[in-house]
Amino acid sequence: MREPDQQEPLLYERDGDVAILSLNIPQRLNPIAASLQEALRARLAQLRDEGEVRALVLTGVGKAFCVGADLGSMGATEGASLGQRTAEAMETLSNRLIEDLRSMPFPVVSAINGAAAGAGVGIALAADVVLAARSAYFYLPFMPRLGIVPDLGTTWFLERLVGRARAVGMSLLGERLSGEQAAQWGLVWACVDDAELRTQALALAQRLARLPAHAAKEIRAAYESAASQTLVGQMRYEAERQRELLDRPEFAEGVKAFLEKREPVFRKP
Repeated sequence: MREPDQQEPLLYERDGDVAILSLNIPQRLNPIAASLQEALRARLAQLRDEGEVRALVLTGVGKAFCVGADLGSMGATEGASLGQRTAEAMETLSNRLIEDLRSMPFPVVSAINGAAAGAGVGIALAADVVLAARSAYFYLPFMPRLGIVPDLGTTWFLERLVGRARAVGMSLLGERLSGEQAAQWGLVWACVDDAELRTQALALAQRLARLPAHAAKEIRAAYESAASQTLVGQMRYEAERQRELLDRPEFAEGVKAFLEKREPVFRKP
């Protein structure tokens, strides 16, 4: 039997076309240790290259989803300053993890089973669909407790999801946002009973796995374009995407299924 500090930092399971990745340092509430980030990036790369998975569920083991940085391990060392070392680690590892999650060729569901705090909020919100347990909460201690800004994309995600006023309020006040309130604010897709989180997350992922193979890529790109476009510019973007997508076999299958009064069956890539 492995000692707690020697356990695998990431657990991997499969349920048909759905992969399940669980952050697995529960005794420390799943901090984003370098070993965990490296394991997660390696597994994401493997899933991308294999091409067998059509949706992913990301969750945590134990009482927390992810509490962000392990502050107890960030002591001073000789050489570069703590700020310099942290920024370099973010540029070479942490930020790339968020980029990996946002660029996966299939939809990603994050199932928030407890605390999503600090950088754990950025990891949670990098998913395409976020499902929260009733015991879950989102917490940004960065500025009120530590005098630093939210990171790992949190400021980018948060304003787009809940608006400037609520994003700034969360960042300055450091109040916990419950799973239920997160659903009311539109930060997450839904809030469900704790006992139902895994079942509901898998059901969502299985629905997403049946979508056209290009669904996640196209929908992400469309909304990211909309965030920086005028209405006229975005309608032009939409027309250009329809120029290509209407000629794909997925659209033909969708029309055929509609006429035959059945669910469409989209081919695997």
